[in-house]
Amino acid sequence: MADLSTLSSVKLVKEPVHELPQGEKVSGHSPQLLLMYDLKNIGICGILFCFKYFVIKLFFPSDSSDGHVPDFRRQCFRDPFRKRPNKLVLCESEDVLTCYLVSLVAETNHRVTCQKIMQMVEDQSPWFGMEQEYTILGTDGHPFGWPSNGFPGPQGPYYCGVGADKAYGRDIVEAHYRACLYAGVQICGTNAEVMPAQWEFQVGPCEGIEMGDHLWVARFILHRVCEDFGVVVSFDPKPIPGNWNGAGCHTNFSTKAMREDGGLKYIEESIERLGKRHSYHIRAYDPKGGLDNARSPPAWPTARASSPHPSRRRPEKKKGYFEDRRPSANCDPYAVTQALIRTCLLNEEGDEPADY
Repeated sequence: MADLSTLSSVKLVKEPVHELPQGEKVSGHSPQLLLMYDLKNIGICGILFCFKYFVIKLFFPSDSSDGHVPDFRRQCFRDPFRKRPNKLVLCESEDVLTCYLVSLVAETNHRVTCQKIMQMVEDQSPWFGMEQEYTILGTDGHPFGWPSNGFPGPQGPYYCGVGADKAYGRDIVEAHYRACLYAGVQICGTNAEVMPAQWEFQVGPCEGIEMGDHLWVARFILHRVCEDFGVVVSFDPKPIPGNWNGAGCHTNFSTKAMREDGGLKYIEESIERLGKRHSYHIRAYDPKGGLDNARSPPAWPTARASSPHPSRRRPEKKKGYFEDRRPSANCDPYAVTQALIRTCLLNEEGDEPADY
């Protein structure tokens, strides 16, 4: 079992180094931690560079006469670990390039197509909110706080629970939440989940491509916070076999028309379209084409847990949003959000996405 108390001495060693001044700028540019999202490993890898143009030329050596190099940075956030003036920079690559890191990311980069799809419907103001579930593990892979040679009590009292015997790892969760707020991530909530050591945070509302950007950076920050606490985060949809709760990434979606008076009509039309394209969405909703969802199948299609379903908040208003509970915890938010747009707004049909 991981023990947070053993990390106090490590923190004391790090603090004097982190307090050292580095100046407002380095060579005229803020130090940047470049984040390249890697769907193969369900995470984000980071490389720290202080010289912006040196970085670009390192990754993109130019042989053109004008010396032009492409800029692969997409979103910039404040760095909650190194603080001002450091930045976290989300990057992407469309092509397989000479750099090994970038070539890895390019193979699973769904952001390019997601951006194209979002631009096609930007006049409809698509909003998303994603509920990211995860499990905290020790470095040995054992759930944090669980008995070393057994199991905790049955599920039931842990969901939104309070107390050391119900909430395993709240300090980690609080640190992640505050770090996201500092960074500028659109995080909006958190709660303990059904299985002990399982938690959830919510990101949104975000419009268009920003949903994927903010969720990926929130995931990176969570990995980084867990590193400092000496534990590991897992986005596995079924981390513990047997009668233990799986993990998902429920996705809430609305458009301008859905949020206005009479919006229920558009919500119901979208849900009907989604129901006719279930197999396509199941494949898009986890990185293994539906195999991970099969290990922890989403509820479908009964009563409260039916997916997708309209919001149950203030139903008399007949407008709002709907929730799709099928995405797995390790989904790529770029793939999930563009799939919703393709089916609900672009009226695509069949088992394959259209090529625009």
